[in-house]
Amino acid sequence: MDVGLGQNQEREIKVGVVLDLQTNFSKICLTAIKMSLSDFYKDNSNYSTRLVLHVRDSMEDAVQASAAAALDLIKNEQVSAIIGPKDSMQAEFMIRLADKAQVPTITFSATSPLLTSIRSPYFIRATIDDSYQVKAIAAIVKYFGWRSVVAIYVDNELGEGIMPYLADALQDVKVERSVISAEADDDQISKELDKLIAMQTRVFIVHMGSSLALRVFQKAKEKKMMEAGYAWLMTNGITHMMRHIDRGSSLNTLEGVLGVRSHVPKSKQLEDFDLRWKRTFKNENPFMENEPELNVFALWAYDSLTALAKAVEKANTNNLWYDTPNTSANSKTDLGTLGVSRYGPSLLKALSDVRFKGLAGDFNLIDAQLGSSTFEIINFVGNKENVIGFWTLSSGLVNAVSNNKTLGQVTWPGKSTIFPKGWDIPGKKLKVGVPVRRGFLKFVDVDTTRNKVTATGYSIDVFEAALKKLPYQVIYEYVPFDYPDQSYDNMVHEVYNRVSSLFLPYFHANKYDAFVGDVSIIANRSLYVDFTLPYTESGVFMLVPMRDTNKNTWMFLKPWSLDLWVTTACFFVFIGFIVWILEHRVNTDFRGPPHHQIGTSFWFSFSTMNFAHREKVVSNLARFVVIVWCFVVLVLTQSYTANLTSILTEQRFKPDVITMKDLIRNGETSVGYQLGSFVRELLKTQGFRDTQLKAYTTSEHCNKLLSDGPTKGGIAAAFDELAYLKVILSQYCPKYALVEPSFKTAGFGFVFPKNSPLRGDVSRAILNVTQGKEMNDIEKKWFDQSNCPDPDSIDLSSHRLTFSSFWGLFLIAGLASFLALILFVAKFLYEHRHTLFGDAENSFSEKLTFLLRNFDEKDKRSHMFKESAVHNVSSPITQCSPRPSTVQMTPWQGSPAAQDIQFESRCVSLVQRDEFDTAPIGTR
Repeated sequence: MDVGLGQNQEREIKVGVVLDLQTNFSKICLTAIKMSLSDFYKDNSNYSTRLVLHVRDSMEDAVQASAAAALDLIKNEQVSAIIGPKDSMQAEFMIRLADKAQVPTITFSATSPLLTSIRSPYFIRATIDDSYQVKAIAAIVKYFGWRSVVAIYVDNELGEGIMPYLADALQDVKVERSVISAEADDDQISKELDKLIAMQTRVFIVHMGSSLALRVFQKAKEKKMMEAGYAWLMTNGITHMMRHIDRGSSLNTLEGVLGVRSHVPKSKQLEDFDLRWKRTFKNENPFMENEPELNVFALWAYDSLTALAKAVEKANTNNLWYDTPNTSANSKTDLGTLGVSRYGPSLLKALSDVRFKGLAGDFNLIDAQLGSSTFEIINFVGNKENVIGFWTLSSGLVNAVSNNKTLGQVTWPGKSTIFPKGWDIPGKKLKVGVPVRRGFLKFVDVDTTRNKVTATGYSIDVFEAALKKLPYQVIYEYVPFDYPDQSYDNMVHEVYNRVSSLFLPYFHANKYDAFVGDVSIIANRSLYVDFTLPYTESGVFMLVPMRDTNKNTWMFLKPWSLDLWVTTACFFVFIGFIVWILEHRVNTDFRGPPHHQIGTSFWFSFSTMNFAHREKVVSNLARFVVIVWCFVVLVLTQSYTANLTSILTEQRFKPDVITMKDLIRNGETSVGYQLGSFVRELLKTQGFRDTQLKAYTTSEHCNKLLSDGPTKGGIAAAFDELAYLKVILSQYCPKYALVEPSFKTAGFGFVFPKNSPLRGDVSRAILNVTQGKEMNDIEKKWFDQSNCPDPDSIDLSSHRLTFSSFWGLFLIAGLASFLALILFVAKFLYEHRHTLFGDAENSFSEKLTFLLRNFDEKDKRSHMFKESAVHNVSSPITQCSPRPSTVQMTPWQGSPAAQDIQFESRCVSLVQRDEFDTAPIGTR
């Protein structure tokens, strides 16, 4: 069948069209192609080229489409381009054939990404590649927080082509696969859906032909998979085509389903074409009972012809012929005699440059493929398609109305408005394995005596509290697991084996969906199962016995370090010396024989420790120094008292063993570990021998081994995780102490199968529990340590106060003392300046000797000595001649005149003030 327009001077360009002419889809698209040809040359009547269509029927067969139709068009008609075929299965061989002949092949409906892998430059996709939509699908999955999905796809090029791209876009999501044959009957579809029901995942992404997809949804509805709790998401092609099946009656089956489809902008041109297309189609198919509707693939077909007509006009038409190949006697097939189009390369280049506004949107080929950056998010409600949002590469998901980052209201299957959590437990009851322990029952205690399994303990309370925090209800039952070797590895493998039988009927019989208990999170177990976030503190500690340290004879020295003791003693001596200097000339308490003055100075200084000094301080400078020093002494004594009290009370006991290296070096010392714990292997890797390791089963057993000690067949230390050691401390806290962890661990966690969607929700719930008051209540319930010190507060290092803690105080005291000393010396030198500068005949040493002798004398001008002189006067003296018995002069080596002047000066002073020095000689 040939279709063409134009005669006379126009150059005719042959174009092949390969479609399944017996299907409604192909008839719809063929009508659009013819109308595109008519509309284009009606608007561009001045063009010098005209397309002539040569239509071939592929008869819904891939071999017929490639081997017969395409070969006939290339060899016999020598077409310049081919439009078609209908689907991806028919396209592969046709593309290879057209590539050999250099004939551009334009498809408007073959969407499989596998066709791109052929890498033919003559293959042009004028439709949306299926790989473009996977980012929009991934954005929806992430928006609703689903962590596991099942991709249901058809077992052919259409379905297989999208899977690598979908898995790559959903890297953080577990993607399981369900394959349905394109020729599957209803029974085969039902069996595949039964497998899906047995799985935990409740989010399904459907990618297949629209007719097969409708049958899948119909069977899913029969199996009650279109009810609340399920989520269905359709890809681009199905979403576009579903409303064209049975004139939209199929939409009721899709209640609550989400879909992704490429955005087709509305326009007046599109509305006018829709009306004209309906009239034309009815005229061409007068006997069709149910008139179909225009679909997006027909719009792409229309735009493909328009693009081809534009390109033909631009390309050079002087080489419209085929090169005839050199045939030989060995070429017995039609492929051997296939010619090569000389027009193909120039037409291909012209097509890549075509840009225009088409019915389906902007026509712009990028790497020979139609680009699309906008997808609509559709929610099927009743027989309506509600647009709840858009997705673009630059903005991601946006609301269809408000343009914010949230989707509109979604109606889910079962007319539910609560979005599905994305998973469910087959059988509706979670089988939780709990260990039957022999010891440490505060964590898990299982009772099976009343024909009903009940579990209590710290781990059980945390698990149940976490389940209450979930936004949905989880029905569970405890299943006991008894293990003779007390190892949790077997239980972990039971959870792992449950996953390996997912696709077996009644897979959950005698298996576990989770494992709850005091299970340590370690690397080799995480290879088989997933753990929640830990709910206990982490780390393997060493528990050691304590010995009383208060029996130490020199305990009173421990509050201060050696440097502080030495500094304090030196300052006592220093302050005593400064006070003696300041008081010696004015205070009789600091005078007398040398040994008496030294003793008084030391006595005065050290007695300030308890403020027991009785000597009066009369000098203002000395008073200033003493006040500062008393403040320093007060701080020192109070700090000493507080620290000594702390040592005698809080640190009364000291561990016998400080580090693990001490135990390893002593190869005969035994250490303990809990039976069945991974700690045994850790200790062996650290250097302990098997003969050194002893197992305990209960806290009482551990206490006995530690109490006996190595000499009586016990152990010197116990290694275990912090949670277990806290149980022991809660019972025997005064006897033992924890030493820094030897190993880092992750703590206790709950076990779930690999990629279980429940694991993430429970982890978040555990965070809510551990960060709230509820966790404190649970710990107080099972591990009451109100009478025990906090293990973190036990510091085995010294509590001694050092000089660095008080150097500021000593600095203040030293500066005050030096300041007072400098003022005293300056005043003293000023008063005796005539001695230093008045006589140049005496040497410096003589002057210094005189100053020292003068310093050793009493300061007669001091009020202390003035008062004494008044009280000691026996009779008034009116002459200037002092008595030898009461006045002693100390002449220095000067002139006689100078001596007379000094003597008369002193006499005048005494006469004027009526004061006499009556002190006996040698008492100054």
